[in-house]
Amino acid sequence: MVNEVTDGLLSSASGQGDDVSANGEDVPLPSSLVSRHEQRFPKFSPAEINRLRRFGTVRTWQPGEILFDPSTLGMGMIVLLSGRTLTTRKDGLGIEIPIVESGPGNFAGEVGQLAGRPPLAWGRALEVVEALVIDSPSLRAVIVAEAELGERIMRALILRRVGLIETGGGGPLLIGAPGSADMVRLQGFLSRNGHPHLALDPALDSVAEDVVKLHQPRSNELPLVVCPDGTVLKCPTVRELARCLGLYVDLNLDHVYDVVIVGAGPAGLACAVYAASEGLSVLVLDTHAFGGQAGASARIENYFGFPTGISGQALAGRAYVQALKFGAEMVVPVEVMSLDCTRFPRVLQLDCGGQVLAKTVIIATGAKYRRPGIPELEKYEGRGLYYWASPIEAALCGQEEVVLVGGGNSAGQAIVFLASHAAHVHHLIRGSDLAKNMSKYLIDRIGMLANVTLYTESEIVAIEGCDEGVCSVQWQSRKDGSKQTKSIRRIFLFVGADPNTDWLDSCGVNVNDKGFVCTGIDLPPVDYVQSTQLKSDPPPLPLETSVPGVFAIGDVRASSTKRVAAAVGEGAAVVAQVHAWLASH
Repeated sequence: MVNEVTDGLLSSASGQGDDVSANGEDVPLPSSLVSRHEQRFPKFSPAEINRLRRFGTVRTWQPGEILFDPSTLGMGMIVLLSGRTLTTRKDGLGIEIPIVESGPGNFAGEVGQLAGRPPLAWGRALEVVEALVIDSPSLRAVIVAEAELGERIMRALILRRVGLIETGGGGPLLIGAPGSADMVRLQGFLSRNGHPHLALDPALDSVAEDVVKLHQPRSNELPLVVCPDGTVLKCPTVRELARCLGLYVDLNLDHVYDVVIVGAGPAGLACAVYAASEGLSVLVLDTHAFGGQAGASARIENYFGFPTGISGQALAGRAYVQALKFGAEMVVPVEVMSLDCTRFPRVLQLDCGGQVLAKTVIIATGAKYRRPGIPELEKYEGRGLYYWASPIEAALCGQEEVVLVGGGNSAGQAIVFLASHAAHVHHLIRGSDLAKNMSKYLIDRIGMLANVTLYTESEIVAIEGCDEGVCSVQWQSRKDGSKQTKSIRRIFLFVGADPNTDWLDSCGVNVNDKGFVCTGIDLPPVDYVQSTQLKSDPPPLPLETSVPGVFAIGDVRASSTKRVAAAVGEGAAVVAQVHAWLASH
């Protein structure tokens, strides 16, 4: 998908040239990208370059000098004024692959340069080069101030990242057994954050086999990750991987943000876009990836404005890039451990040991899928048992029978998606029909699928495992007590949600009996906490919690409608309330 993108940098690009491989042949790209070659590689006219000059500074490089490389933070967009450059990428084994030669009017950059992320490629001067360097803040200013040029630039930046994702260019090599829990974990992190990568099976690929022989990892040290700079990580955490790739950035712990948003799902991303576009300083923090649970949806067909549907990752990718465009800072992965509401600015303690300061805080942490009471459930998580159905999990289901549990829209979307990969989907729900919690269009769609069987008033009672993970599943009818056992290796659970609110335990934010955050009219006046700095606060605003200046939006909020569109609407609406709150303080 063209808009499933995040950070990094691709290339300088020729308005007339072609992508080239190491042997001079075209790099294989999807036809959708080949047909958009001119959009990927626009060339500025002299008049357009003159319009850009006020945003940058002119620099000169001598033949052979490096303009950019993945070991340093990106300097922004580079517009060639004279001379020629060669852009290359390297895989984790150090093999250098030419991408393109560029000349006057061409420019280097992709979406990562909106945030100053390290580039994913190397740029080298072939002759004396003079270029206009537009740093990240100035690049964002160009996109806003120069609407026509900005649109062309944004489209090119996005399409270049998509080209990298489609070919795996500029990213790490993941070497391990397909379907292993840690392989799926790392692939999921990179895919959901739109970072290019390649996965290799050492049992089938001789190069991967040689890497394993060289580093001799123990069984618990697989998969190996070979970063583009040659660094080899053994079964890293996602943060270790993010640091190796330059995705994880150190925060400015002394800066006081106007808004800190905890959670980068649809509500948090919408809030980031609207708040940053209106000039507020915005920081977004998320534990896993932008998009939240919605980001793992294969296709959302009832979202306003997309009659043919849109994947959750594509929708989240558009919002992510939009937030970067307006200057929001986005940090993944980082977990907020606690919120100190006794001080102003508010203090958020992070799992990395640091803290950030905020005038206002937006709770957008959403909900997590509930774990049913199945014996030994946790030992199978990631080893045949999953709480979402992304293309990574779907690829493991080829012509296998699978079980999916759940009766909501997320479950319905997953069934439709998995049915195109699996031989058969056994669909279990505790209720008597789907109409109570699932949209009619999904019920109708599922009803037309010949390889889906619905079992009402049924639940899993046992899972049998083996060395690889899940081997068989037993479920029982609650109507007559009958049981069925099938040899099934993949189970997908979508069985309700619990709020992600544990980190709020010590800050006085009022939650209901199910743990969801109360806001506005849900709060009796006595529950509105008056801190020593804010004794004169009026009653809470509609999306404000029991703590002044702390707001809640999306699925984590007690009275919210659990729909993507509703979450986006709350993300937009809360910004007006933040403005009102800041104006009165």
